[in-house]
Amino acid sequence: MTNYLQRGFEQSEFEHRTARAQKMMHEMNLDAMIFTTEPNVRYFTGFHTQFWHSPTRPWFVIVPAEGKPIAVIPEIGASGMAGTWIENIITWPSPRPEDDGISLVASALNSMPCRHGRVGATLGIESHLRMPVNNYLKLTTMVKKDFVDVSLAMHELRQIKSQAEIEKTREICRITNLGFNKIPDYARSGMTEREICKQFRIDMLLDGADECPYIIAGSGPDGYDSIIMGPTDRIIEEGDVLIIDTGAVRDGYFSDFDRNWAFGSASEQTKAAYRATYEATTKGFEAARPGATTTDIYNAMWGVLEANGALGNDVGRLGHGLGMELTERPSNTATDNTILKPGMVMTLEPGMVYAPGKSMVHEENIVITEDGAEWLSKRAEPELIVIK
Repeated sequence: MTNYLQRGFEQSEFEHRTARAQKMMHEMNLDAMIFTTEPNVRYFTGFHTQFWHSPTRPWFVIVPAEGKPIAVIPEIGASGMAGTWIENIITWPSPRPEDDGISLVASALNSMPCRHGRVGATLGIESHLRMPVNNYLKLTTMVKKDFVDVSLAMHELRQIKSQAEIEKTREICRITNLGFNKIPDYARSGMTEREICKQFRIDMLLDGADECPYIIAGSGPDGYDSIIMGPTDRIIEEGDVLIIDTGAVRDGYFSDFDRNWAFGSASEQTKAAYRATYEATTKGFEAARPGATTTDIYNAMWGVLEANGALGNDVGRLGHGLGMELTERPSNTATDNTILKPGMVMTLEPGMVYAPGKSMVHEENIVITEDGAEWLSKRAEPELIVIK
């Protein structure tokens, strides 16, 4: 029986991912796909390193129409890549600005059968190339094939998580819940946002998170007006409301949810806004079923917020995909209309402006199952917690 708390994946996981990709490539008439970003390289190889924080060296993985992926990488990563299931590892002594792997990538692509004359690359929506644009343009002139966008197709592949991926997300959600549950034990008025978030980070690391790259905080008198800044050195005072939103990581997979607290007291208007966003997650969860769409989720949640006097929603969406990245496609919006399928890990994130300059945002993590959805994060309390 597979132990999902073990690091990494069985080789069969990568074989399955590659087979799914090659089926998609056959349908799109592609001879190969090339990947340059950390999540996509890791998705097909299992190569997991913090070295991506250095922008100096480019990394390339080629997925051919048949056979195993090929790594074209700097020599410094050869031993690490050799520890994965990849066998064909081509290296060069990077950094070498005059030819930082480009000729090797071109040679590998040109040596492949030219059935369709098309190479896929992530050129479009919610994607990027982690290589100099000039090098990419040069590569397109050196390869005897046309480069086409596969960003949407790759998003669709990665949207459907395996059971092993789901369990990794479940575990980091468990750890994140532990961290959140401890906050009322030490957070007090007189502390700064930064002090509270520092202890929160420490607790999650001690409980098993590998890193906590995303911890934001917002606070203010009986409400807050921003959910993407902070934490700051603002001192929490009696009557303040605090939100902390976090994306913690274990074994390369993110959690992403938030919690709200009041200090000393909260107005009935603020408590009602909290209840509204809580009820919106309930309705969003009920709408999250296979065959339904992200727009169905959005409409279910927005209907609750609107009925409870929402003045607007300045976030732009009410949740999104989640996995190897903090936010992934799709988005829960009025027009997204992505069909929900079993294995999709999502966030429910209803938010509303309930008074001028005051917002309330609530977020949970779920996975779409064969007959509905399942909570991955343990739900917040139905009433706003007031820390005395």
